[in-house]
Amino acid sequence: MPPPADIVKVAIEWPGAFPKLMEIDQKKPLSAIIKEVCEGYNRNDIKNGSILRLTTSPHLTAVQLHDRIQSSSMDAKLEALKDLANASRDITFAQEFINLDGISLLTQMLILFTRHFVFGDLLSFTLTAFVELMDHGIVSWDTFSVAFIKKIASFVNKSAMDTAVLQRSLAILESMVLNSQDLYHKVAQEITIGQLIPHLQGTDQDIQTYTIAVINALFLKAPEEKRQVRMTLCEEEMAHILAQKQLRSIILTNVIRSPTPINDEMAHQLYVLQVLNFNLLEDRMMTKMDPQDQAQRDIIFELRRIAFDVECEPNNSGSTEKRKSMYTRDYKKLGFINHVNPAMDFTQIPPGMLALDNMLYFAKHHQDAYIRIVLENSSREDKHECPFGRSSIELTKMLCEILKVGELPSENCHDFHPMFFTHDRSFAEFFCICIQLLNKTWKEMRATSEDFNKVMQVVREQIMRALTLKPNSLDQFKSRLQNLGYAEILKIRQSERMNQEDFQSRPILELREKIQPEIMELIKQQRLNRLCEGTCFRKISNRRRQDKFWYCRLSPNHKVLHYGDLEESPQGEVPHDSLQDKLPVADIKAVITGKDCPHMKEKGALKQNKEVLELAFSVLYESDEYLNFIAPDKHEVRQQQPAASEQTMT
Repeated sequence: MPPPADIVKVAIEWPGAFPKLMEIDQKKPLSAIIKEVCEGYNRNDIKNGSILRLTTSPHLTAVQLHDRIQSSSMDAKLEALKDLANASRDITFAQEFINLDGISLLTQMLILFTRHFVFGDLLSFTLTAFVELMDHGIVSWDTFSVAFIKKIASFVNKSAMDTAVLQRSLAILESMVLNSQDLYHKVAQEITIGQLIPHLQGTDQDIQTYTIAVINALFLKAPEEKRQVRMTLCEEEMAHILAQKQLRSIILTNVIRSPTPINDEMAHQLYVLQVLNFNLLEDRMMTKMDPQDQAQRDIIFELRRIAFDVECEPNNSGSTEKRKSMYTRDYKKLGFINHVNPAMDFTQIPPGMLALDNMLYFAKHHQDAYIRIVLENSSREDKHECPFGRSSIELTKMLCEILKVGELPSENCHDFHPMFFTHDRSFAEFFCICIQLLNKTWKEMRATSEDFNKVMQVVREQIMRALTLKPNSLDQFKSRLQNLGYAEILKIRQSERMNQEDFQSRPILELREKIQPEIMELIKQQRLNRLCEGTCFRKISNRRRQDKFWYCRLSPNHKVLHYGDLEESPQGEVPHDSLQDKLPVADIKAVITGKDCPHMKEKGALKQNKEVLELAFSVLYESDEYLNFIAPDKHEVRQQQPAASEQTMT
């Protein structure tokens, strides 16, 4: 028997509680209905001015929107798609809409729109709703057909396309590549770097950011079985792209040197591109030299020829012993550890063959500097010669460590260096500058072979301090190093040591012990104040781009955590009464950090890096419910640590 017409079922939601389905008799006065509703909640929580929000259930909203977006009226369809794009941000609604086969309906509509040349807002909001729904990770990306991929790719390849449509299409392609190995192959067949380059030449930084994100995704998700081959091919491909398509110079001119300030997301994508470019060197870095390989041995012969202006002697010129003696003498002058068979010096990995590549590049492209360094040190008789071969090998290894060659990009890092986008062979040029610095520092320290490790420590410090200044070009980097000679490093070290000693004197230590209890209480209060102010966090997403936010703060009485979603990053403090959800502090069972966090266990290999693990923490409540966080920085993680922790004490 159907219910009476005056009885309606609605979901009633109270902040911090689950929605409750109730039957409302419309014949009753409003005051009586409100009284019934409040019976189901703790009346102590109801204050003057509390807002009771009545809304349709997610299921009913999903059913209504599912019908509305199929309206024959284009105006009605557009309004429905706008509402759908907005509602799809909520995971509960998304689940209901997806259960109605909503994703399939949207893909059909996309194909239908383009078949009838319908673009603009209709297509834009359809794509937006699709992106929002897929972002929840409910539906696998592997379910989409090649025809759908081709359709999305066509929006990107089209010369004149609506900005919003282009942006959403790029986001979809990036997500496809990052979330499905199978789709990587299909997308790579539809999109080439050359087709993406025109999008970098505009002035819209969001479009540029999404474009670089797609380029990064394509390089990042190269199939594992093709990784070895791809490293070789990619080096040629990248060189070809940089030369033929001017990718590097376009990014340098239109993005890095653009009048528009680079935002955090663009800085991150440039950092990822920088890391992936340097990771092309990993294969050479991890390849040992084969002492029996004549082609590899010829490189060492070439180093000898350039340095000493000699040709390889024919086999019949003089005795074998005489030739061996000449080679041994020259290899010693070149600074190799193994004078008899210098090929053995390159069997250590890292840096493997990459060190030999750098030495040959320096000898050929900076020949005068190379010859001067070798001859200058080979003619010294006072045991102060700087061994070029050994120095080059150790320096290459050091530079790989500094630039983290072979490591996956960090998800939250924005540390790109503009100077590495100013040259096609930036790592080799970087080496050439640093090997000359090493030779200069060696002379300033009047070092001998026993001081080798000390010199390398000073050189590392010089390089790191110069990189911190973020020079815009390699020449500017070289200029910065000129001002960081050994004497200047000693002054900096002395100044830092004196500052440290001031805080380690006996009177300071006694004072610290005396006031420590008061300081600890102040720290505790400061942390509570910081928690009451709250922090904006990026939402955890399956996509690399994380352009959604949520806010969490402690109530002024320190009893409740208030949290909720935000449309954009706030400019200041968010009032606690504007946050929809809450969690009583008394219900918190534990705070978990690092790799034990649920959202870290769920993430893929790309996101399992040290930096993200250090920023992750989760609040456990009830039996298996969590609030999962990725802190903006390490300082925010410490806010939830005990006040007497090691970080606080130091």
